[in-house]
Amino acid sequence: MDYEEYEYQAFRHEVDLHNRCCAGRLWCIRDICGIICVILTWFLIMYAEFVVMCVMLLPSPYPIYSIVNMIIFNMGSFLAIASHIRTMCTDPGAVPKGNATKDMIQQMGFKKGQVIFKCQKCCSIKPERAHHCSVCQRCIRKMDHHCPWVNNCVGENNQKYFVLFTFYIATISIHALFLSVNQFIMCIKHEWKECTTYSPPATVVLLLFLVFEALLFAIFTAVMLGTQLQAIWNDETGIEQLKKEEARWVKKSRWKSIQSVFGRFSLGWFSPFTRPSPKTKLESYLYSV
Repeated sequence: MDYEEYEYQAFRHEVDLHNRCCAGRLWCIRDICGIICVILTWFLIMYAEFVVMCVMLLPSPYPIYSIVNMIIFNMGSFLAIASHIRTMCTDPGAVPKGNATKDMIQQMGFKKGQVIFKCQKCCSIKPERAHHCSVCQRCIRKMDHHCPWVNNCVGENNQKYFVLFTFYIATISIHALFLSVNQFIMCIKHEWKECTTYSPPATVVLLLFLVFEALLFAIFTAVMLGTQLQAIWNDETGIEQLKKEEARWVKKSRWKSIQSVFGRFSLGWFSPFTRPSPKTKLESYLYSV
């Protein structure tokens, strides 16, 4: 091993732990803004859980209505949080940092005289459709955008989890709106003591804040979900759409583009605990020349 290769291996060991925690097992972005947004997201989900369970469903005089809605809402909340954690803790497709050495270029199969693109910020060979993220401080393959709410970039490896996160948040938000409106109607028709264990003013305040939260997140996540599905359908990332970049890559068919994100059609599409088939080594490294 020559001196240049020795330096690269030492540098590679150091950067392999960059943006990672738990001895390098988990992807973790150390961004204060992102961490605050993550905590706020979890707090708002827990608040919705508290109001739905303790204010509306548990005091309800209709047991079947309560049980059915408890199962649906809790399942949606669990899947939303699981999708959020998977999006946050999954490497979005970071390009190896500092890999633009002569030996590595040869190992990757590039031929002499072949044009390659190098990122000046992270000193790495920049694959096609990759963009540098100033927050993650890495080039991300098929980077769509950096989302502070998940404290991570949305890219090639975690787009499925982000889509599921927006889908389940939109679902439980709409469900919370339905339950809140129904609760107001029940409390108006019956005495307040029969529909909740809290005082009427406290109940109104809790429900109004939940309605505001649910309406805001339902609109925001539904728009984001539609944007993501449109990008996948057209085989374009959010950055490519924003910059109106001309497609220099071979576009996949719409079905192939969907499969590249979600895998073959199955119930696993809706599970944050399954992932599409991993890319081959050739697909992972030789995106651009």
